[in-house]
This record gives sequence, structure tokens and C-alpha cells, in this order.
Amino acid sequence: MSKYFGTDGFRGEANVGLTVEHAYRIGRFLGWYYGREHKCSVVIGKDTRRSSYMFENALSAGLTASGADAYLMHVTTTPSVSYIVRSDDFDCGIMISASHNPFTDNGIKLLNSAGEKMEQSVIDEIENYLDGNLEIPFATGANIGRTQDYSAGRNRYIGYLISLSTHSYKGMKVGLDCANGSTWMMAKNIFDALGADIDEQTTQHLCEIFQTCCLFDLRFWDMVYTMGET
Repeated sequence: MSKYFGTDGFRGEANVGLTVEHAYRIGRFLGWYYGREHKCSVVIGKDTRRSSYMFENALSAGLTASGADAYLMHVTTTPSVSYIVRSDDFDCGIMISASHNPFTDNGIKLLNSAGEKMEQSVIDEIENYLDGNLEIPFATGANIGRTQDYSAGRNRYIGYLISLSTHSYKGMKVGLDCANGSTWMMAKNIFDALGADIDEQTTQHLCEIFQTCCLFDLRFWDMVYTMGET
């Protein structure tokens, strides 16, 4: 049984059960592990939690310190990271999110080059490093990695989602409630492209207008995609 990683990543209260040091060391290991034979590239996504920005910086610092290049998709969804890892040939992907857990929690999900849950053998090696049983060298000189903006990857995923639609929403009034989730960066663009009349509202207001408009919860859209990819 894993000490740190559960069935859906390493989760815990930010800077209590899951600390910035954990994130840095996970980045250090991944940058070294996947970069032993070539220049490693890792894509990172995050949700809207306050601590996600902190963990993104820590992971990036660890990756680049080990010689890897970190590509930041910024606020995005787990399925989008999975899609981009596969389509853009990254060595692995990281999603910073604790899904439905409280706002004070966070998590680090690791994806392999196929966009699937990272192999347990690699997780075991990461945990061994977290416990201080392995020394990893720092990259130096021109071998130090770089951090790069990769919002273009999120945009390509939006295009992919649009391509999945089998009909137009032209003339339909659509209320979007993304519930402070990661799809708020995508929702309006997707339904605009499909011709919908967008009504971006809070949950309370949506309850009031539910009788007069079609309601699409973008968490459900991504959940359908995730299930389809599993």
C-alpha cells in the first residue's frame, strides 16, 4: 500500500498533509527520472484552488532543477491534461487538483505518456525519494530546464471538445454553472462555438431560471469525456 499516493494521487490539506516541499521533490524526481536519456518535458494543469498556484510553482521549480522543461496549461481540467500528454508527446503530465475535496485541500495527480494513471512502479520510486532514500543530482549550466506557457494546449483541447458535438445549439439559451471549477476557462468558448445563447450565472441564479432555459453543467461534460477515455 502506498504511503503518500492514494487511488487518485497524493492528496491532503495544503501545507499540512501535502506540502510545498512534497511538490518540489515530486518535480525533482520526475524531471530526473524521465530525463535520464533525453531532455524531459512535462505538462502541468491546475484547478482554481488558491494553493494550486503555489504547488504549480513548486513542481515547476523541481522539474527545472532536475533539467526538465515544464509546460503550464494553467487553469484547466484533468481530461485536458490527459489529452495533451498523448497528443503532444510529453513524457508525463501533472494535474494539481483535489476534485470534490474541500477548498483547503489539494492534490497532485500523475499521468504517464499515454495520459493514464502513472504506473505503480514509478509511484513507489517517487515515495522512496520522498522518504529520503535516494539522492538526485541537480542540473547545471545549459542543462537547467525552462518553464513555458502552454495555454495553447488548453485551446486545442477546447477545439477537440467542440469537434465531439453532433448538433448545433443555435437558438438555445444555455445557463452555465461551472461551480468555481476548472471548466470556467473553457465553458463559454465551447458553447459560443456551438451557437448557444450563453447565460453565465451563479448556482443560486440558475435555480431561479432553471424553468426557462436549458442547463448544461460543464462538470458533466468533462465527466462524460473522462468516462469515454477510461
